[in-house]
Amino acid sequence: MTYSFTNDYSEGCHPNILRRLSETNLTQQPGYGNDEATLESVAAIRALCQRPDVDVHLVAGGTLANLIVLGAFLKSYESVIAAETGHINNHEAGAIEATGHKIETVPTPDGKLTPRLIEPLLNKFPEYHTVKPRMVYISNSTEIGTIYTKQELTALSQFCHENNLLLFMDGARLGMALSAAGNDMTLADIASLTDIFYLGATKCGGLIGEAIVLANPALKKDFKYYIKQRGALMAKGRLFGAQFAELLKDNLLFELGGHANQLAQQLATALQDLGYTFLTPAQTNQIFPILPDALILELNKKYGFFVWRKMADGLSAVRLITSWATPQEQVDQFLHDVKSLSTPTSTH
Repeated sequence: MTYSFTNDYSEGCHPNILRRLSETNLTQQPGYGNDEATLESVAAIRALCQRPDVDVHLVAGGTLANLIVLGAFLKSYESVIAAETGHINNHEAGAIEATGHKIETVPTPDGKLTPRLIEPLLNKFPEYHTVKPRMVYISNSTEIGTIYTKQELTALSQFCHENNLLLFMDGARLGMALSAAGNDMTLADIASLTDIFYLGATKCGGLIGEAIVLANPALKKDFKYYIKQRGALMAKGRLFGAQFAELLKDNLLFELGGHANQLAQQLATALQDLGYTFLTPAQTNQIFPILPDALILELNKKYGFFVWRKMADGLSAVRLITSWATPQEQVDQFLHDVKSLSTPTSTH
């Protein structure tokens, strides 16, 4: 049996969530997000945002959150700007395009957007003949494991405000981003610098669920109608509520994100010591070492992981992901096997 470093949602959920679900299973609760656990979750998120005025809506998954947000806030002729590596551009089967909205992409080496990269897309000609950019979509952490600094997000936020653009942060792995060693932001910073973001549970120790947070007051009215219309307003909202109620107790979500990051950094440090280079800086629980194809073939006999990009000279960048539940012994064994299979001529 192989061990998978392919994603961070192969395990179920943290035991505290199962306990909460079991203990409250036969307790009657109101539906559609009015249950005790959901109300507890909303209060916890507002407290972390230091914004009692934000609206919080719990939905099942990241693609659904992206679909709902972009569909609700873009007019038919408006577009969204994303990094070329962005999740909405590569991993959602055209979900956004299916709503009739164009994704305008920007090549970026580190998965992050900047005002300089976005600005050329705003200079459209002729007027009324091209789509009109209205939203900027970013991920933190990005699809290639990097994170935004407060200075970077502030600059992006100011640029969006000056150019009448909404700033939307995909936070499927926000728990990892805010737990990363190089992070200098809090959830309160995210709430003050974006118009919309979501905090993910699915990849951060939960069984299911993402929390969409509307920080811009102008976006709140009737948003719940759109959630209902898209089939995302669940009668048993208590299932989502239990995820966040437990994950946000005593900062558990961020501790779990920190665990995933720490083990990924152990992998990165050891691989660097062996002489291997990386496609992008190793900052969170997704790392992208560049390995010889022969080594990859051998490792695939015992481990699952994704070959991200073929490189020159018989090398490929692979994606290794650790999760909130990755055991230390699996990381140790993987590194033992890499060392035993590596030779001085195979490191690059």
